[in-house]
Amino acid sequence: MNADAAANAEHFEKNRLNWDERAAIHAASTSYDLDWYRSNPGVVGRVVDFDRAYLGDLTGLSVVHLQCHIGTDTLSLARLGAADVTGVDQSGASLDVARQLFADTDTPGRFVESNVYDAPTALADTFDVVYTGVGALNWLPDIDRWSAVVSALLEPGGRLYIREGHPMLWAMDDDLTADGRPQLRYPYFETNDPMVFDFDDTYVDTDEKIAATRTYEWNHSISEIFNAVTRHGMNITLFEEHRTLEWKMFEHMVDVGNGRYELPPEQRDMCPLMYSLGAVKQS
Repeated sequence: MNADAAANAEHFEKNRLNWDERAAIHAASTSYDLDWYRSNPGVVGRVVDFDRAYLGDLTGLSVVHLQCHIGTDTLSLARLGAADVTGVDQSGASLDVARQLFADTDTPGRFVESNVYDAPTALADTFDVVYTGVGALNWLPDIDRWSAVVSALLEPGGRLYIREGHPMLWAMDDDLTADGRPQLRYPYFETNDPMVFDFDDTYVDTDEKIAATRTYEWNHSISEIFNAVTRHGMNITLFEEHRTLEWKMFEHMVDVGNGRYELPPEQRDMCPLMYSLGAVKQS
């Protein structure tokens, strides 16, 4: 194992420990509201509900959800008609929650514990759709290698759909300038060295603290993502940038309903916050 691979293996392990702790906290939170899914057969979560206009018809298709966490979006994909759903995540604790959620809702599906980069070997299968949701790519150091994984998992003619925080967003500081404007702090482009964070909290409404506080993240520019996707035999069929987020990243963001936030009117056209990207693997 070379030095970079060894370092990344350590980064992945630290991130896994952090997400293992988050799993139980998120499962108990009102933010994820697992009882809402249990009590409302057929209901689709807000993330996938936003995505359904871009996803296309999933009826009868096989779908793999990379970095699925506790499975709420995976469940939503099944409820959109996917015939076969598979969730992949490196956090075993997260997958335990996902499996229980599927059992509680009588939903067929499987969950496989694996680092994203090892998914083709761990799954030994191909799919009609690869889905990757919000807050996933920032945990991966190499976007080209990720794209190779996606291509390996897709059937010829199969499609990729991803919605993610825009790299412009990930480059911003959480704190505003003195005059109330977003400001750049982190790299926009992919770097060898990760961004290092040390926080004992998570993004849901809770007082519980995390012991495994150290995490590692990477940004990937739009051109790097586009080039990686096309380099590995996929044609981009959809790209749209969005002005809204599912969380209130900045204190002055405006609640626009349905759990979504945007910058105030005088700033909402200044920069994108998220994007949707679709691609089809060449036959």
